[in-house]
Amino acid sequence: MSSSAPIGVFDSGIGGLTVVRALRELLPNENIFYLGDTARVPYGNKSAETVERYGLELARILMAEDAKLIVVACNTVSSVAIPKLRAGVSVPVIGVIEPGAHAAIAMTRNRHVGVIGTRATIRSGAYENALRALNVHVRVSSVACPLLVPLIEELEAILGIGIAKL
Repeated sequence: MSSSAPIGVFDSGIGGLTVVRALRELLPNENIFYLGDTARVPYGNKSAETVERYGLELARILMAEDAKLIVVACNTVSSVAIPKLRAGVSVPVIGVIEPGAHAAIAMTRNRHVGVIGTRATIRSGAYENALRALNVHVRVSSVACPLLVPLIEELEAILGIGIAKL
């Protein structure tokens, strides 16, 4: 695999473009191949098995594009499918849960972190586990917001910008 091979990034929609923007700022000389699954968004109301299947399909598409690394910009896929993805592809796979937890711990002033996300993300407990792994004293309040992703995707389409989603 050449150093010019792209970093593959995928999300269930276009919200992951915020991750692409951050990657471009950090790694300006890297090629990035983005895949947004707008046909099947949102993933949060789907079963874990379906989310895993979708994630593997997207990862394999990125592998066919010779991705040297896969960044899962989707919180739902990151919360339920990272182990399957890592077992199913031959390149490193990075999700957004751990980086999000690190950022939240760094920003909280009172050791209380609020998490909003899809049903699947909240049900998985991934953020709570990641946050508590970093600070056992953190208090976590999690709420599923099933209409959040469709609303954000609609706003992004209307405004033509990426909005960070949780």
